[in-house]
Amino acid sequence: MRRRDRLQTTSDPEPRARLIDRLNGWAWRALSRSERAEVARYAALVRTAGEHEQRLEGLSDADLSAEAARMRGSAKADRPPFGNEELVAWCALGREAARRAVGLRAFDVQLLGMARMLAGDVVEMATGEGKTLAGALAAAGFAVRGRSVQVLSVNDYLARRDAEWMGPLYRLLGVSVDWITAGSTPAERRDAYAAEVTYASVSEIGFDVLRDRVCTDAAELVAPRPDVALVDEADSVLVDEARVPLVLAGSTEETTPGERMARVVASLRAGRHYQTDTEGRNVFLTPAGERAVEAALGGVDLYAAEHVETITQVNVALHAQVLLHRDVHYLVRDGEIKLISSSRGRVATLQRWPDGLHAAVEAKEGLTATGSGEILDTITIQGLLTRYPTLCGMTGTALVAQEQLRTFYKLSVTVIPPNTPCQRVDEPSRVYTSTAAKEEAAIAEITAAHATGRPILVGTLDVAESERLAALLAERGLACVVLNAKNDAEEAAIIAHAGEEGALTISTQMAGRGTDIRLGGPDGADHDNVAALGGLYVIGTGHHPSRRIDDQLRGRSGRQGDPGGSVFFASLEDEQVLQYGSAHDPSAPVGADGRVEDRAAHRQVAHAQRVAEGTNLTIHSTTWRYNQLIERQRELLGELRDQVLHTDHATELMAQRCPDRCAELRQAVPTAVLDEAARLIVLHHVDRCWADHLAFLADVRESIHLRSLAGQDPLAEFHRTAIPAFKRRLADALTEAADTFERVTISADGIDLDAAGLRRPSATWTYLVNDNPFGTPFERALNRIGRALRGSRSAPAEESSS
Repeated sequence: MRRRDRLQTTSDPEPRARLIDRLNGWAWRALSRSERAEVARYAALVRTAGEHEQRLEGLSDADLSAEAARMRGSAKADRPPFGNEELVAWCALGREAARRAVGLRAFDVQLLGMARMLAGDVVEMATGEGKTLAGALAAAGFAVRGRSVQVLSVNDYLARRDAEWMGPLYRLLGVSVDWITAGSTPAERRDAYAAEVTYASVSEIGFDVLRDRVCTDAAELVAPRPDVALVDEADSVLVDEARVPLVLAGSTEETTPGERMARVVASLRAGRHYQTDTEGRNVFLTPAGERAVEAALGGVDLYAAEHVETITQVNVALHAQVLLHRDVHYLVRDGEIKLISSSRGRVATLQRWPDGLHAAVEAKEGLTATGSGEILDTITIQGLLTRYPTLCGMTGTALVAQEQLRTFYKLSVTVIPPNTPCQRVDEPSRVYTSTAAKEEAAIAEITAAHATGRPILVGTLDVAESERLAALLAERGLACVVLNAKNDAEEAAIIAHAGEEGALTISTQMAGRGTDIRLGGPDGADHDNVAALGGLYVIGTGHHPSRRIDDQLRGRSGRQGDPGGSVFFASLEDEQVLQYGSAHDPSAPVGADGRVEDRAAHRQVAHAQRVAEGTNLTIHSTTWRYNQLIERQRELLGELRDQVLHTDHATELMAQRCPDRCAELRQAVPTAVLDEAARLIVLHHVDRCWADHLAFLADVRESIHLRSLAGQDPLAEFHRTAIPAFKRRLADALTEAADTFERVTISADGIDLDAAGLRRPSATWTYLVNDNPFGTPFERALNRIGRALRGSRSAPAEESSS
C-alpha cells in the first residue's frame, strides 16, 4: 500500500499525525544546515519569552506602553533592530499587547515569524496561521527601533482592513499607524506617510513615487524616502507581479485602431485570412487576408510607405480580435474594459494593455475609447521594492520561490512550522484524456462530495470556466456561489461562508483573498460537525502555471490542524499541457471514464507545469537584467531632479551655461523668481528627456534580440546602445534648457510656461501595463523570421511594450 493510501485509511490519530509530520518535514529539510540552525536559535529565544508572560499580565496598559517606550530609548542606529535579550523582551511585550488590544494571544510560531521578518527574511506561514498579527508585530518592532515602515498589501481593502484591525495593538505599543487607498487625497497621503507604519497597496505606493517624479515644486511631493517594506503575499508580489510596469501617462494626440478597423478584422476567417502559432501568442495575416484587408480599406497597399501606420493598426486590431478573449483576459463592466489578473483571477484594478492594444479591444467591444497618451515615467514593482534598504515579507508559499527571491532580491526564506500539524490529505492529480472527460469527472466528484454535506471549494483557471462549471452544476440541481473577477467586491463575505456545511463555492483564484475559511462558518459555530464530514474539500479543475498557486488553493483547507482534503483534475487537452507537454502515448491504458492511469501521463502534466514555471522565470530574469540599467539611469536622473527641486542648482547650471543672460536677469528680477524660472525650465527638459529615452528603449527592446542571430549578446548590445543614448539625451536636455533660458521672457511675475513652449500634459493618469500577452520580443523575432522564410509578405504584430 502506498504511503498516501496508508494515510487515508489509518484510523488511529497518533500514527496518522506522526506520518503527517514526516510528510511535512520536506520543507524543513529543504533549508540548509545553517538556516536550520538559525531558525532553531530564534525558536529558543521565542520560547524564553514565555517566562516573562506572567509578569507582563500584571502590568497596567500604561505600564505596558512605558515598556515599549523604554525599548525605543535603547535603539542604536548602527545595530540590527534587536539583540537577543531585546528580542525576547519584544516577543513577550508584543504577545501581551496583542492579547489585550485585539484579543489574540500570539502563538510561538507567530512570534518566530515576526522575529525572522525583523531579521529581513520572507517567512512562509500556512493559511490560517496568523500572518496578519505576525506582520503587525514585526512592523511595530521596526517602528520602535526608529524605522519608517510601509506594510504593502495586494489591494486597498486589505490595506485598510489590516490597519484598522491592528490599530489598537499599534496604539498600545505607542506606534502611529495609518493607511492609503486609491481614494486618498494628497494631503491624506502625506499624513499617512508621516505615521510610523503605513499600510497601502503596492500599486498605490508606486504611483505616488511616479507622481512625485513629475512634481515641479518640492511642496507637492508626497512619498517619503523608502526605509522598510514589509510585503504581504510576498511571493505573489515579488515574483508573479514583479515584471508588471507601473505607468504614469500624459495626454497626447495619438491615432489608435478604431471601430472601422475592428469591423474589418472581425470579418476575417481563421485559416483562410489569418493564422496563429501553436502557442496562441501570435497571429498574422495570410496573403488572402492581406488582399481582403486591402480591399476593405478601399484598395490601399498595406506595405506602401504611406501606410506604415495602417498596417500597425491592422495587426494590433487583429491581436485584439483573435488572441484576447472576453471573460478570460478581460471583462466588460460599466462600459469599460477591465483586465483580469492572470496571477489572481480577479479584476486588475487600474491595469491596461499598452494603449494601442487597449483601444483596439475597446473598439472590438463597441466601447468608447478611453484616453491615450505617452508614457512619462514607468517603474516595475521589482524596481520599486529594491529601493528599500530593508525588505521582508510573509506568504503561505515562499519556499518554492526561494531561488527567485534570493537571486532578484537577496532575500532568504524561513519556513515557519504550523502551530498544529497539518492534517489535510492531498490526493495525487487525476488525469483524463480530454477536457470533456475531465469536467464530467470533476462534476461527478463534486456531486458525490456535496451529497454528504461536506463544504467544497472549487478552483478554476479563469472566469469563463467558473461560469461554465456553475451552469453545468445548476443543470444537476446543485446551487453554488461563484467568486470570480466579476464580483470580487463581495469576496470577503463569500469566502467567510465557504466552510459551512453544504457550502459549494467556485473561485478563479485564492491568493490574496485575505479571509480565512473557517469550518462551520465565520464564527465556527458548527465546526465539529463539519470536521466530522472531513473538513473543507478543495477541488482544482486544472493546474496553474506555478505550483505555488496550486498550493495557495490547497492551503485554504486544513487550517489550524483542521481535517481537509484536496485533489486536482487535469487533462491532456489542457492548454498548459498542449503548450508545454510532450506527446502522449496512445497505447497507454485509459478507463471507461477517460481517466489515464499510467505514470507517463502524470509526468507529462507535471512536466508541463515545470516548463511553464521555467518560462515565467526566464521572462522575469530577462526583465530583471534589462531593467537593472534602466533603474540605474532612473536613479541618476532622480538625483539630478532632487537637486533641482530642493536647491538653487538649476540657477547654477544656467549661470554656468548662460552667464551673460543670468547676470542680466539678476539685475532685472528678484532672485526667487529667477530660481523658480530656472527650475521649471530645467525640469521640463529633463522630464522630456526621460520620456523620450523610455520610448527609445522600448523600441530598442523590440528589435535587440535579432542581434543574437548575428552571434551578438542582446543584453550587451542593449547596454552598448542605451548607455551612450542616455548620456547624449541628458546632455541635450541641459543644452536645450540653456537655449530656452536664453530666449524666454522672465519677469518679476515669473515665467509663462505655455508661451515659452514648455507645455506639460493637460492631464496625467496612472495604470499598470498588463503582462505582454504575445510573448517576448525574442519569440516575436523568431516568428518574424519564420514567416519571412515561408515567403509570407505579412509583417508581425507590433504592439507597444514597456
